[in-house]
Amino acid sequence: MAKIRFFIFLALFSTHSFATTQSIGTYTNGCLSGAEALPIDGTGYQVMRLSRNRIYGHPNLINFIQNLGEIVATQHGSNLLIGDLGQFNGGRTPSGHRSHQNGLDVDIWFSLSTASVLTDNERETLSATSMLSNSDKIALKEWTSAHEKVLKIAAQLPDVERIFVNPVIKRELCKHAEPNNRAWLQKIRPWWKHDDHFHVRLSCPKDSLNCEHQEPLPAGDGCDDDLAWWFSADALNPKSPKNVKPEKPPEIPALCKQLLKN
Repeated sequence: MAKIRFFIFLALFSTHSFATTQSIGTYTNGCLSGAEALPIDGTGYQVMRLSRNRIYGHPNLINFIQNLGEIVATQHGSNLLIGDLGQFNGGRTPSGHRSHQNGLDVDIWFSLSTASVLTDNERETLSATSMLSNSDKIALKEWTSAHEKVLKIAAQLPDVERIFVNPVIKRELCKHAEPNNRAWLQKIRPWWKHDDHFHVRLSCPKDSLNCEHQEPLPAGDGCDDDLAWWFSADALNPKSPKNVKPEKPPEIPALCKQLLKN
C-alpha cells in the first residue's frame, strides 16, 4: 500500500501533461486529457480503494467533490467516502464501469464516516452499506434525513447533469420532498443497483468542444409514471433475448486514439 500511495503522490504533481484539459467523447466512450488527481484526503471526504488508482477527473469534477465535502463537513460533521472517478487518461476501465470514461463521473458511497482518517487497510476492506432492507424497501436503520440532504445539496451544485440512485431511493426522496421545492429531483435518476452509492455525472465543460452531451432530462420531477416503471414486472424481471451476440464496443474517438498513443 505504501507503493500505491507513492504513485498517487507522483500523480498529484504529474497531471496536465497536455496543453489543455479536455473531456472527449461520451461518458461511455471517451477519454480525458490533462487529468487532475483528487487528493486522497480533504475536508469532508476520504478516497476509498486506493489500489484501483481511479482518482482522476476533469477539474470541474475535482472541484465538485471538494465543494460537496466542505458542505457535508460543515452541516453534518462527517466525511463522504469517495469511490471511483476515472483513470489518468480516462477510457474504459478493466472492470466495474461502462461509464467513467471522460472525467465527469464519480461514485460516492452512501456510508457517511465520522473517522478523522481511515487507515489504508480500512480503505481497502470496508464495504459500502446498502440502503435497502430487501429489493424494494428502504432500510430504515440505515437511511436517514442526512442522506436525503446530501443528495439534495449535490443535485443543486453547479454543473451537475444527473445523479443515479436505486429506484427505491428515488421513491423515498419523492415521498419526502417539499411540495414547493422539488426541482432538484429532476436530476435524481433511478437506475439498477446504486443501492450503496450514488453516481454523480457532470455536464460537458464549456471549453471541452469534443465532449458529447447526453440527451436532455425529461421535464418534471421524475416521480410519476417513469418512476413507476421501475417497479413493474418488466423492470424487476427483465427477459434476456436468446441467441443475441454481445455488442462490440464502439470505435473510440479519434482524439482518444491519439491521446492514448501519445
